[in-house]
Amino acid sequence: QVQLVESGGGLVQAGGSLRLSCVASGIIFNQNAFGWYRQTPGNEREVVATITTRESTEYADSVKGRFIISRDNAKDTVFLQMNSLQPGDTAVYFCNSAQWLDGRWHIHWGQGTRVTVSS
Repeated sequence: QVQLVESGGGLVQAGGSLRLSCVASGIIFNQNAFGWYRQTPGNEREVVATITTRESTEYADSVKGRFIISRDNAKDTVFLQMNSLQPGDTAVYFCNSAQWLDGRWHIHWGQGTRVTVSS
């Protein structure tokens, strides 16, 4: 059974930092790409950052220069370091894994962790 478990969310003041973690089980971690997404009420889930199996990264324009995605293959964990947080970063953050196998994508999601940034 595949599980992605996020943690590290919470309440922080504007300008502060948080580090989100996503621990994966039930998958071959180093064969998966990962992403962090976020969602606010009434809006679609949007991509924040992604990291490939070769550790290539991409970021949404809104978080470039502030957020850093990384992975630790030895610990089956993906991180999202969030700095200079703004009220607009308030959302539920989700971890996602993706692997191309047997001619299709195998995608899994975590349950989310809430981040609230106060002004």
